[in-house]
Amino acid sequence: MIKSIQITNRKQLLLAFLLLPVWYLLYANLQNISDFLIDTVFQMQKGTHLSETLRFFIFEVPKVLLLLVLIIFGVGIIRSYFSPEKTRNALAGKSTFMGNILAALLGILTPFCSCSAIPLFLGFVEAGVPLGVTFSFLIAAPMVNEIALIMLVGLFGWKTAIIYTLTGLLIAVFAGYLIGVLKLEKYIQAWVFDVKTGQAGTDETKMNFSHRIKVGLDTVKEIVGKIWLYIVIGVAIGAAAHGYVPEDYMAALMGKSAWYSVPLSILIGIPMYSNAAGIIPIVSVLIEKGASLGTSLAFMMSVIGLSLPEIIILKKVLKMPLILAFVGIVAAGILCVGFIFNFIY
Repeated sequence: MIKSIQITNRKQLLLAFLLLPVWYLLYANLQNISDFLIDTVFQMQKGTHLSETLRFFIFEVPKVLLLLVLIIFGVGIIRSYFSPEKTRNALAGKSTFMGNILAALLGILTPFCSCSAIPLFLGFVEAGVPLGVTFSFLIAAPMVNEIALIMLVGLFGWKTAIIYTLTGLLIAVFAGYLIGVLKLEKYIQAWVFDVKTGQAGTDETKMNFSHRIKVGLDTVKEIVGKIWLYIVIGVAIGAAAHGYVPEDYMAALMGKSAWYSVPLSILIGIPMYSNAAGIIPIVSVLIEKGASLGTSLAFMMSVIGLSLPEIIILKKVLKMPLILAFVGIVAAGILCVGFIFNFIY
């Protein structure tokens, strides 16, 4: 029996390593695949609303799913080394506010989009980390990362990049802290705690690496199986906004003189989907067309920090009151950042 288990584990280890180059080839050629389907197979005219909407959808859905599979797999392996007790001990002796700061800094160091950060968020909750601390991570991970920092430096200079990073960090810390103070744990879906209970008894010290590979694969099956449909729906909505909402029209609504430009930009940004690398060039174009810096940055923060795909996926993990609290608190923080930037510049 033991020998049979060992053979199975070796097969899974071999399968995982064989799939890595396949994953890379697919991910590296997603743009070529989407262009081939739209331009050659469907023979659609370039630049039309429909063709660009479909191009976005065909490119983004597999991209998000491929990233999720890889990240969840890696997180599953990492989590096999750390029991909930170890995680709680790591935070022992620290105040809740210090935990929010540490989680936000960890989020800044992870270059994940909002959807990719959710598996790590689940790991935090399942390990018994306070809810407010997990939200500090969830907010910081997509909103502020090294990709955003490098691109902001190139487009706007160090001053803007540093201010953006600090304000994003403050939003993550204080929003997470406030969510923790409100004691909203009862609004987490029950299945999250069921997963936590089922994994709590795992003895991570006795696993070999083949077994940890199996844990990673099982984690992928479990989480992706629960959320893939939410991703498809969310990206479809984002693709429609991407293809049919003209940039010139948004820029006209995002001028500095209009008091409503900042809250309006947040409302426009939430239904859209992109990561920092995708949205920062658009922000640059908006500014060139007359949009103010504060309004444009508020728009960018709402797109990557409060994206609709993230909210839809969170619906599988959280109940509506907690989702509304999360959106409201983060939106209020982004609103403050937008007005401050518009006042300074």
